[in-house]
Amino acid sequence: MSLSFALLLLVTHGIPILFFAYMSTEVFVRNKKSVEHILLSLISLLYLVLFAEEYVRNQVPIEYSPLLSAAWLSSVGILIPGTCFHFMLKFTRLDLRFPKFVRKYIYPYVFYAAVPFVILNIVTGAELISAQEFVQIGNWKMPVYNTGYYIAMTASIVTDALYLVPLLIAKKKAELQEQRSIYNQLVIGVIMAIIWHCIFGYINFGGALPPYPYLYSGVLWCYFLRRTMQKHDFLNLYDKRFKKLFQMNPHAILLLDRHLSVKHANPAAVRMLEPTPFAAGRLAEWLDPGLARDILERKKISGREIELHYENRQENRQDNQRLVLLVDADYVWADNEPHTLLILQDITVQKMQQEEIVFLAYHDPLTRLPNRRYFHIRLDEALERARRHGETLALLLIDIDKFKLLNDTCGHLAGDEALQQVAQILRDSVQDMRDRHGNSGIAARMGGDEFVMFVANSPSAGSIEELAGRIRSRFAEYGAKFGLPSVGLSVGFSFYPADGADGPALIHAADHAMYVMKHGGNEI
Repeated sequence: MSLSFALLLLVTHGIPILFFAYMSTEVFVRNKKSVEHILLSLISLLYLVLFAEEYVRNQVPIEYSPLLSAAWLSSVGILIPGTCFHFMLKFTRLDLRFPKFVRKYIYPYVFYAAVPFVILNIVTGAELISAQEFVQIGNWKMPVYNTGYYIAMTASIVTDALYLVPLLIAKKKAELQEQRSIYNQLVIGVIMAIIWHCIFGYINFGGALPPYPYLYSGVLWCYFLRRTMQKHDFLNLYDKRFKKLFQMNPHAILLLDRHLSVKHANPAAVRMLEPTPFAAGRLAEWLDPGLARDILERKKISGREIELHYENRQENRQDNQRLVLLVDADYVWADNEPHTLLILQDITVQKMQQEEIVFLAYHDPLTRLPNRRYFHIRLDEALERARRHGETLALLLIDIDKFKLLNDTCGHLAGDEALQQVAQILRDSVQDMRDRHGNSGIAARMGGDEFVMFVANSPSAGSIEELAGRIRSRFAEYGAKFGLPSVGLSVGFSFYPADGADGPALIHAADHAMYVMKHGGNEI
């Protein structure tokens, strides 16, 4: 063998051998646990063995070619179709559609039924496969293009065409564009391999090309398979760069399968949900039903807000807690199945701050009672209802006596506490009137040490007098701790429509009644 032919063999067969060796190793190392990766690595290894046989056969005398072709080349060639079909069904997940009996007893063993035959053929010295004839053309030991050769070539092309069946079925059933794109890529690869087989398998190029030039379709086919798996791996987050982004993302990210079961949860999701009853693994139990329905229907979800409530038991305390989440969802293809990528942002603090801003627009920050503005809105609404239904309404004006003395003597913190106590007394009074007499109402802080409340639904004069007495008594009990007997409450009240037809008139009448009480004695 000349030096030039040895170098030619390195190019024609050595480079493909290196390609298949790299591809087989790279795909296997990428994910050693994936059946698809193992099968693709095995397919590459089988093609490597084919080219290794041709590399050896063209260096030994021609009389060894029939034996090497029958025992080595043909044996390996018989194993490739079954392995490829197994890969196709596994990759497209069509194997999951087989009946349970088939998956248990037939699949995937049927694809490797030829293995015993191959082993027996090798052991018997290739007596089970008829030897092919070869002729020397230049340095190449070329097969004779006879009837047996063309039959074998036709069978190989038909087998390649059958690869299209699972791909086209899977493409038709694909739910996502990413799936269809990957299947289209594989279909193109199969079609190009068939075209290559037809041109370089049927046409005899003599010594112008190496023997069996159709074998190079394996390089083309494996290239498309590798590109497909790279895209597949990207969607599966096997690529380390994207896996690291998934793990380091400060937002909670969940990867859900088609049944809303969590396949992966990044550390941020675990940290956010772990202190709550809403564990990531039980997502389907607590996810908002409307949101779950939209996810199953593959609807666009962006900035959807959901609110969850739960009880937090710590150190013998039971607190009602809330968790407000902002949800974004996208749909991806992972593990060769449609999945949902759910991004959760905890906006509980921001939501509470927004609610506080809205609350303070109509409420007093110290006492948390409605403010003057909100009270007048509600009072006008209550007066309008009273006019329509011919009902009466009572308005009470409450003022802290000697409030400045309390501030000067005990400090402003004591004054603030007194204001808060009056607010609580009034809240309780509103509820008490509702419970006792069915009267609705509202209390508010008008400003300074002055409060106001109204009682709707035709309260009696006696019930209002009793209410005013209870308010004064409760505050007197509270005020006793300061040792200032003069610190108490003055309460004046008025009635609609007897004392006025609108809010200002009723407040003026109640203020006058309170003035009389302050300066004229205990009777109003």
